[in-house]
Amino acid sequence: MCAQRTTRTPHDDLWAPVEESLADEELAAGLRRGQETCLEAAYRRWGTLVHTLAYRSLGDSREAEDVTQQVFLAVWRGREGYAPERGTFVGWVVGITRRKIADALSARTRRSALTSAAEAVQSVAVPAAGDVAQQTIDRVVICRELALLPPAQRRVLELAFHGDLTHTQIAQVTGWPLGTVKSHSRRGLNRLRMRLIATDPR
Repeated sequence: MCAQRTTRTPHDDLWAPVEESLADEELAAGLRRGQETCLEAAYRRWGTLVHTLAYRSLGDSREAEDVTQQVFLAVWRGREGYAPERGTFVGWVVGITRRKIADALSARTRRSALTSAAEAVQSVAVPAAGDVAQQTIDRVVICRELALLPPAQRRVLELAFHGDLTHTQIAQVTGWPLGTVKSHSRRGLNRLRMRLIATDPR
């Protein structure tokens, strides 16, 4: 059983062998009781696995590190949701990892689409390098075109663009189903792109 600690001591390294000797389900049981030492042990035991899975999917070490941190934060926050009868603890951790990887890939796609929309605005004119005035105009144009979108599409894109939220996070903020959020995002981006292209005077 993992021991509960409220402060760290100079002899913290003595705790590791006790934690490392626990079976997976014993570790999970301690974690469900809110014992932080068990979370530390879980990170030592499966952190490399989570990072490897994330890196293989994302191909970026920094993003993989971010996902790893998000996974174990989710493990801690959602620890009471783990049910041993539904599968192994490591399988549960891997499931969380896959969802966080999917969120990261979705955020990457969303940033790419928004960048493409911004580039459509920048292509309307051919400003001199470092033309701050033109950059300001571009931002104004984007804000104006966003304001012309249907409210739901505008809400999703504003949360994505200004709040840097993933589709899952937007669904949590708005209370809308994830599929609805993705639909509004896709339609909003397509409409925004078409409007920006239509304003090109060339």
